[in-house]
Amino acid sequence: MPILKNCALYVIPRQLTIQNITKAMDFTPRIELLTLGDELLLGIRENAHLKYIGGQLERHGLTLARNMVVMDDSDEIKTAFLNSWERSNIVITTGGLAAARVNNTREAIAEVLRLSLEFVPKVQKSIEADFLAMGRTMGKRFLRQCFKLAGSDVLPNDFGTAPGLWLEYDGRILIMLPGMASELRPMFENYVIPRLQDRSLLKPCHAYLQLRTIGIDEARLEELLAPVLAQYPGLAVNYCLYQGIIDIRLSSDVVAYSWEELKKIGAECRELLGEDFFAYGHENLADGIFDQLRAMEKTLAIAESCTGGKLSDAFTNIPGASKVFAGGIVCYSNEAKTHIVDVPDALIQQHGAVSAEVAVAMATGVAEKFSSSYGLSITGFAGPGGGTAENPVGTIYIGYHSPSGVWAHKVMYPGQREAVKVRAVNAAFDWMRRKLAQDKLEDYLADMDLDTQEYLG
Repeated sequence: MPILKNCALYVIPRQLTIQNITKAMDFTPRIELLTLGDELLLGIRENAHLKYIGGQLERHGLTLARNMVVMDDSDEIKTAFLNSWERSNIVITTGGLAAARVNNTREAIAEVLRLSLEFVPKVQKSIEADFLAMGRTMGKRFLRQCFKLAGSDVLPNDFGTAPGLWLEYDGRILIMLPGMASELRPMFENYVIPRLQDRSLLKPCHAYLQLRTIGIDEARLEELLAPVLAQYPGLAVNYCLYQGIIDIRLSSDVVAYSWEELKKIGAECRELLGEDFFAYGHENLADGIFDQLRAMEKTLAIAESCTGGKLSDAFTNIPGASKVFAGGIVCYSNEAKTHIVDVPDALIQQHGAVSAEVAVAMATGVAEKFSSSYGLSITGFAGPGGGTAENPVGTIYIGYHSPSGVWAHKVMYPGQREAVKVRAVNAAFDWMRRKLAQDKLEDYLADMDLDTQEYLG
């Protein structure tokens, strides 16, 4: 059957295995993704699988060639899968493996490939054990999940009942994954990535070195790094922007730079970036705050208004956040600000709920409420309505309470409501990490001064 290799047509013998293909020729596999589900086409749910799987593959040096969203219809699935299968080396499907009658991906693909479905007793026992642990009995409809395509391997589902499938057939790979993100993501990282690595389809090391920055615009960033990057011809440099964060990705292009060389270049860039650099790789801003506070054995409490809990949510997504995070409060109304975090009503009447004074009072109030070392707050006009002549829509005030004092910080982000909220969260964490670094430096200098005085007697 035909197989695409860098836009050239090759014929792979039916009996040739994936291992032999990767040993016989140096090629970049063409990968297509089929995301299945009516809810995606109806706009009920976003296609988060595309972003996740595309990002995971890119980190390992592979790129998705195409994504197609397909409705839960057997004929549509057959047509879309056949087209992808004929022009790709690897096809990944998401969704359509659950017990409901509308989920018929397994059956449709088996018909296209002319493969029988085989019952797997081990899967049945696993599902029954999951239901038993919940104090329930497995319904008969769940037996549908116990079938696999002939010749395929079952990919365990550690967080659900629908197993995935891995099939190597006709010189290609088919990877079938469940539709729930909480099940798909650990399955992909724990079982799919290792199998691709075993077949030498992924790079043995990272595909690129990434530096994360915030607080600097792209034009200034390029200008700042130009003297360093100009010293390395053939180096591929990509800038990826997202709500105030700019990722710099360094990878080999014309010249094959080693991983050690990329790290050296990255270190030179980091030195130039100063405080605008906050992490290597894919660590987020909340992770950095968490690490700093945990090292200091300090705690944080959060009060937020216009961001509606996004600030707290970003922090509680970190495993072990309870070691640092004391609690968070969404005080949206003026009454909530006064009654829950003790913002004086007179302060709101005098300066307005969106003001530096109220932001500081919120940060201080929530720190006292939770007896935390630090308090962080956000209040603002996310839009589309609201705003004043002094503080138009997009105005955000961030409050910061620390053992060494309190401060407020004002930023402005015109744009759609959701984008403003995300920018506000990023700005709050960015400002806090800078303040923590400053506090740490001041403590160090104070200790140095005390040591000097002691030495001088």
